[in-house]
Amino acid sequence: MPEELKDMPEETGRTFKENAFIKAKYVSEYFQMPALADDSGLEVDALNGAPGIYSARYSSAGSDIENCKKLLSKMKNIAQKDRTARFKCCLLAYSKGKTIFAEGCLEGEIAKGFKGKMGFGYDPIFRVPGHNLHLAEIHKDEKNKISHRFKAFTIISSSLPSLN
Repeated sequence: MPEELKDMPEETGRTFKENAFIKAKYVSEYFQMPALADDSGLEVDALNGAPGIYSARYSSAGSDIENCKKLLSKMKNIAQKDRTARFKCCLLAYSKGKTIFAEGCLEGEIAKGFKGKMGFGYDPIFRVPGHNLHLAEIHKDEKNKISHRFKAFTIISSSLPSLN
């Protein structure tokens, strides 16, 4: 059994893909086996892609509620038609210098307030067109069928056997 991984490297990439690469390469080389890493976040068009790779630590407090409040504050003067956003998941598999990459997105928009009790992160302020609900109002089973992570895992799963 491999020894326990104690410290992960700092995420110094400028993109989700770069950060996923840093993590997957580190874990793969540490354990001497293939590794799969994820880097995900929220991109808001009106904010030039912010919070992006800083989604989890967007506010100084770094809590879900404070991150949402900061985002809503930055968006307060932006019309609803200009509040487009997406959750993005970048998966990267790494083994012996070879990589496989997949990306999944969930398109939506930033609402003007909080709704729903399910989910985490930005889910209470992210509206999903076609559902006319905030992501935090959508049951976990339905959310898992439309999520950015589900889409990325669906794409990468068929390519993983070619990594070895």
